[in-house]
Amino acid sequence: MEGLAKGLLNVVLGNDENDRDNQDRDERSRSTWAQVVSGEQEDEGVNSDRRHGYNREQEERYGRNEESRPHMMPQKASSQGYERNEDERQGNESCWNLKEDAGNNNDWETVQKKPTKRHQKVKMDYWDNYKKPLDEQDYSNEVEYGVDLEPSEEELSDLSRACNKLWELDFSRLVPGKDYQIDCGEGKKVYQKEDMAEGCLFSWLSDDVLKKPNYSRFCSLLDNYNPHQGCKENVTPEEKREQTAFIEEISRTAPIKYLHKYLALKGVISGDYEEFKRMMTHLWFDLYSRGGSSASSSAFEHVFVGEIKERGEKSVSGFHNWLQFYLEEAKGNVDYQGYIFPRRRGEIPDSETQLLTIQFEWNGVLKSVSSSLIGVSPEFEVAIYTLCYFVGGEENHVEIGPYPVNIKCYRLGDNIGSAFPVAEC
Repeated sequence: MEGLAKGLLNVVLGNDENDRDNQDRDERSRSTWAQVVSGEQEDEGVNSDRRHGYNREQEERYGRNEESRPHMMPQKASSQGYERNEDERQGNESCWNLKEDAGNNNDWETVQKKPTKRHQKVKMDYWDNYKKPLDEQDYSNEVEYGVDLEPSEEELSDLSRACNKLWELDFSRLVPGKDYQIDCGEGKKVYQKEDMAEGCLFSWLSDDVLKKPNYSRFCSLLDNYNPHQGCKENVTPEEKREQTAFIEEISRTAPIKYLHKYLALKGVISGDYEEFKRMMTHLWFDLYSRGGSSASSSAFEHVFVGEIKERGEKSVSGFHNWLQFYLEEAKGNVDYQGYIFPRRRGEIPDSETQLLTIQFEWNGVLKSVSSSLIGVSPEFEVAIYTLCYFVGGEENHVEIGPYPVNIKCYRLGDNIGSAFPVAEC
């Protein structure tokens, strides 16, 4: 009788072994970046070799509240720490260079402050491909010639039509519910301080996404930067290879090929594709001055990675990419605080929404309002911002798919100072 009672109790509580096995199988294809960056592997001998991150001491220094961490965090200090160099000891005290040490960042724990789903480990052996010399790396096949990449007369005369064409050509755009899941939580006004999101924005992302070369090469770039605005960047030869490889990868996709044809027909650039790729590398990765320091920022860093302003009240600038948000949230560096109420009445964002305006903290610093296109490919965002930079203005009222949007594009000298989407009324 005692055994029968226990068996019935297990069934009621959902502890049946078969139920657990089925749940494990359902979760097998989902992972967060926490498993990726932690270097956790199913096979021994495969390690993550990324360079940047925040250790516990630095998070305390920059005001990161232990109670506000999202669902994943390192149990120990990160294996990549900060060390001041000789020039910085005598100068800017807030600038830090990154130095690898022999620590271990394989330990991650689940914090129950915000609910989350269980995730499986991810093998990282495919990342080694991107550390090889350029001539030894493998790239995706060129986009099929059957795709219509020739801009029409209507598209050449109407920026909105061209932007919408880029949306149609974004064959790598993810599908909500199939490739990822978001939970928007509750809405708030920009000035409201309370956290309106019980959980994280991203519930899960399919393992297959991070294995795609365009997404993988994009991810390899995100830890190449010091997040503090005004601190001089030190670009290593490996990082330069990552930049070149990323441009080469996305230059094989439909959005970038269409962009090249469009700009060439407009007379903005020459028709030479190799020259175009070099131009794109310079446009997005060349360093320039921001915040008074030379070689301290770039278009890629500001738009996709984000920067923390140190002068006056700290704030986050840039940081408009959904994948960077996902990765930083999974590592515990981002605290999602809820979506900003849409301007258009009756439109409440849900798990299917792919243009979202949100509020969050990054390393303890508030971003009161930020807009991002969710699930779009890296090549789509690079293409649409580049297009607006060359043939648009500061404000570009266009339609992309189902969304009326204002693509803001600001210049900083001859550079892209910032670019991001804003939902239209």
